[in-house]
Amino acid sequence: MRVRRWRSSMTGVAWEVRYETGEVSRLIEAPRPKGPMSAAIFLHEIGHHAIGFTRYKPRCLEEYHAWAWALDAMERYGVQVTDAVRRRMHASLHYAIAKAARRKLRELPPELVPFLSPPPRRPRRSRR
Repeated sequence: MRVRRWRSSMTGVAWEVRYETGEVSRLIEAPRPKGPMSAAIFLHEIGHHAIGFTRYKPRCLEEYHAWAWALDAMERYGVQVTDAVRRRMHASLHYAIAKAARRKLRELPPELVPFLSPPPRRPRRSRR
């Protein structure tokens, strides 16, 4: 697996290129992991390769398993899983479900039911 480009934004993408020779290149673009959020996004993209692109259908279920893999890896390596990371996961999966619904998803996998509702709002900071 190779990082094609380090992104300055908190977004990422993972993909494979299959050559006629049978060789496969596994690539990601993600932010350089410096804190919990960038680490979560980086590991989420690696998670797509770790779980395999064709293992889970529909696509929103693949997203769920990539996020689960990322959060498990964070816990395994002692990287703090913050509330902001959990909100980001929830928002990402909520969006993936909505996208699947627009594409006429027939049945929602049970793992994704908790993400049907919008993510919880970030608590407001109190004024001084």
